[in-house]
Amino acid sequence: MMWSRSLVAGVLAAVLALGATPAHAVLPDEIMADTAKEARARELSRELRCMVCQNQSIDDSEAPLARDLRLLVRERIAAGDSDPQVLDFLVARYGEFVLLKPRVNEHTLLLWLTPPLAFLAGGFALWHFGRRRAKPGNGGSDPGAALTADEQARLERLLATDVAPDKRI
Repeated sequence: MMWSRSLVAGVLAAVLALGATPAHAVLPDEIMADTAKEARARELSRELRCMVCQNQSIDDSEAPLARDLRLLVRERIAAGDSDPQVLDFLVARYGEFVLLKPRVNEHTLLLWLTPPLAFLAGGFALWHFGRRRAKPGNGGSDPGAALTADEQARLERLLATDVAPDKRI
């Protein structure tokens, strides 16, 4: 049987697309029976950092501590806690570092303000140096700037002399 190129390309694209989806480490025994509560647990798990993997959510991590945190999130939801209450409980227990996206408060203000301040400082530096460079007398090239009398005389002497093209200054 001969395979057409389009069929092979379609199957290959489907395999690659399925392989590109994020792997979730949630085990079947962790899943809650109530689908609404499970959806809340999964959403919260995506917001929480695995303390072992550090830049991975507990939803994606296979570390034993991440599993424990996933179970703890589900226990708190089953007990009737709201999403902010679950997050507050975990922050109280593990610190602000457990959140993948830290809250804005006095402890994280520098973290949140550094990128925009660095962007503004870079923009100001570009503006300042560009403006400074464009001023006459600062090494900038201003084609409309007038020549001094000495420069004009030197230019006229150079133009008046008949020098071979390869000997010009």
